[in-house]
Amino acid sequence: MLKPLNKWIRRAALLPLTALALMANAQAQTVTIGVQSMFAPWKNAIAEKEFEKATGWDIQWRNFDSGGDVMMAMASGDVQIGVAGSSPIAAAVSRGVDAQLFWILDNIANAEALVVRNGSGIVAPQDLAGKTLAVPFVSTTHFHALFALEQFGLTGKVKVINLQPSDIPAAWERGDIDAAFIWDPALGRLKQSGHVLLTSGQLTDWGKATFDGLVVDKAFAAANGPGMQAFTNVLQSSTADYVKAPKTWTADSAQVINVARQSGAKPEEVPPVLALYQFPLAPEQASATWLGGGAAKALSATAEFLKAQKKIPALLADYNTAINPTFVQAAQ
Repeated sequence: MLKPLNKWIRRAALLPLTALALMANAQAQTVTIGVQSMFAPWKNAIAEKEFEKATGWDIQWRNFDSGGDVMMAMASGDVQIGVAGSSPIAAAVSRGVDAQLFWILDNIANAEALVVRNGSGIVAPQDLAGKTLAVPFVSTTHFHALFALEQFGLTGKVKVINLQPSDIPAAWERGDIDAAFIWDPALGRLKQSGHVLLTSGQLTDWGKATFDGLVVDKAFAAANGPGMQAFTNVLQSSTADYVKAPKTWTADSAQVINVARQSGAKPEEVPPVLALYQFPLAPEQASATWLGGGAAKALSATAEFLKAQKKIPALLADYNTAINPTFVQAAQ
């Protein structure tokens, strides 16, 4: 009788541990995060599941073609955290989407460009008149395309069509479009048979800055402070890994291979594109340059332009309400 009794005791002793494990699994919160194909250091952390380890969340990573699509999903409640450019963020919060910018993923600088087909006869911006230009609508490149056309007196003289980044290379190959304002990896494919006419860096110098950021549903952030802080800490550490030693991120490094796999690109395409961006760390993010005031001003300026272009119906009284600096302040 001792053996069955000992076996029963051992099983009974394991029951609390098993129950705890089941409870832990049952309590793992499912969080959907919208991502895009652009290259960024945090893609390595995604591949290594560092965000899940830090937060304890069951994260569903959902791919989107553009920030406008991400913001629409957030408005419907399908996404709690997502990547979007400054233009779709400005448009969404102006329309009443209750979202907050909490991390500047990158200063776009020269990573987005208006590229034109070789042999199209387009050698200067004025040559775009009568041509077809593709952009993802309500994206940062859409904002910069409209701004550039306005600067060169081309408003209404260029056929601007809405195409998602994944559809632009095929349209380019078919000859359906003469130009596109886009980011990598699509941009790199177009450069193989085209040349850059303008970059977002140039247009930023003209007073229209753009950036990519991570936004969070306001109610979700308020209810999940510890998880959001852990998430932001991983953003800080993964970005610092690149910023402090960018030359170690080579085509054969594990980090770059992970980024390429996450973005559907070749490893050799990643390092030169990463070099085009600027990736601010938490101290800079918390400063007046970004979440301490600069980002709200950029969103406001972008929204004013979008309203003038009749892309949004109204402006917010204060775009600081769309900024949450709490987590970057603590991540320092």
